Amino acid sequence: MKKIGRFSSCRGVSFEIQPPASSPFSCVAPSQDESEMQDEKKVWLPWNHKSSFKVFPTNNSGSLRRSLSRPSSHFCDLDIEDDYDDWVEGIEEGDYEGEESNDVEQQNQVIRVPSKREQPAKVARPKQSRLSIILLDQGLFTVYKRLFVVCLFINVLCLILAATGYFPYARNRATLFSIANILGLVLCRSEALLRVIFWLAVKVLGRSWVPLPLKTATTSFLQCLGGVHSGCGVSSVIWLVYSLVLTLKDKDNTSSAIIAVASSILSLLCLSSLAAFPLVRHLHHNIFERTHRFAGWTSLVLVWVFIFLTLSYDPISKSYDNLRFSVLMKAQEFWFTLAITIVIILPWITVRRVPVKVTAPSGHASIIKFEGGVKAGILGRISPSPLSEWHAFGIISDGKNDHMMLAGAVGDFTKSLVANPPTHLWVRQVHFAGLPYLTNMYDRVLLVATGSGICVFLSFLLQPCSAEVCLLWVAKGIEQNFGTEIKKAVSGFPTDKVIVHDTAISGRPNVSQMSIDAAKKWGAQVVIVTSNPEGSRDVVDACKGVGIPAFGPIWDS
Repeated sequence: MKKIGRFSSCRGVSFEIQPPASSPFSCVAPSQDESEMQDEKKVWLPWNHKSSFKVFPTNNSGSLRRSLSRPSSHFCDLDIEDDYDDWVEGIEEGDYEGEESNDVEQQNQVIRVPSKREQPAKVARPKQSRLSIILLDQGLFTVYKRLFVVCLFINVLCLILAATGYFPYARNRATLFSIANILGLVLCRSEALLRVIFWLAVKVLGRSWVPLPLKTATTSFLQCLGGVHSGCGVSSVIWLVYSLVLTLKDKDNTSSAIIAVASSILSLLCLSSLAAFPLVRHLHHNIFERTHRFAGWTSLVLVWVFIFLTLSYDPISKSYDNLRFSVLMKAQEFWFTLAITIVIILPWITVRRVPVKVTAPSGHASIIKFEGGVKAGILGRISPSPLSEWHAFGIISDGKNDHMMLAGAVGDFTKSLVANPPTHLWVRQVHFAGLPYLTNMYDRVLLVATGSGICVFLSFLLQPCSAEVCLLWVAKGIEQNFGTEIKKAVSGFPTDKVIVHDTAISGRPNVSQMSIDAAKKWGAQVVIVTSNPEGSRDVVDACKGVGIPAFGPIWDS
């Protein structure tokens, strides 16, 4: 089942009416001459506020048809094919919303349901799995894949030089190279370190005189650090295999315990890498997360055992001597492993169980409130059970007293927030910076969101931001889905700063073209989008096609 994005019109926010020409919701501005109207006329009716309007199509006799849709089982994404069916079915089933009914009744109009003959035929669209969109449609030469290849190539080149005798240091320290790669992959996932790196990038490059290509290149690199993480992971396995082969060739100078520990580490690293394979990670995310975590922790413990065994083993007496402190301090493997241990432990020191207030404006989303203000562009992780699973969400905050997360009910955990709201949740107090945080690096930015993707951008409206931002939100629903707080958060802004397209009122838009038009009108240096994989890909490709730098969430970003 596909996810469906949803939001509604809000007071004080302009609504960009740009549905496809074939849509039954297609309309023209009321200032146009009536002769330009085609088969049906449209009327613009006030929606209880001076600055907000709803658009209704009418037939030639003047009877009014309404635009409705019933709630879906998913919340975050857009579903292009089913939008019109939802609208029709909502009318046929009598799924009316009180506020819209009042608007119609105030106009003393009769609601007419379109007949089956009047309904436009659905355009057949090729079905694509989410996995294929995530992996294949991003292209063969993405920054992520290039970083992976470069990292792997450098390691393989060094290994070849070591094996052929041109790099004796690496041949004698193959285990060290494996541990160094593990340190590299851990650093690429250190939320505390990345928070500092993102902050430095904004401070150093977030100036008007810095060339835009340098800013976009930095954004691409920081967004795709997962490529370095994956490259280091595969490289660590390769180096450990090479080290084990050398050890087996020189059995006389080692012990069976050392070989057994090294083999166990290799097995766990392979298991962790297989669990991170995209197909497994996509279809069985909880298995991936737990395997990655516990296999990694066990490997780290065994690395320490390996270091102590190798440093204390005497190949002449075939026994283990007392390990001297001076020997340990001189071992590079010790310092690398110590750094890995510190980086892994650091985020767990900040884990706390905190009180939360969870409200559910609808059965399709929940709003989780926490104490303490948070800067714009920051994301956080929450968990019902810290050793089993963690979930990342964008943070909405005015930067003062509190912050909140908007969680669409699309999985077991997020659905449980609606069905059985908890009073406490586990959190990591060190929040992490993601792609939205780099908005502060630019002067003028267009933020594009669909459905609940809006939450990661709202903070840029609620608190001061170094960049001038324009928000384009395409979604479906109203207060019954997001609640009054989210509605108020996007209200009261100039019409050129916040554009909300309500698909329940105005039909399915061409989000890519809307993004291009808004970016040109705003004079945006860059477009940042948060949507489902297909939506993000379409907007990014369309913007890049007309020369506008654009970024969206990627697989393993």
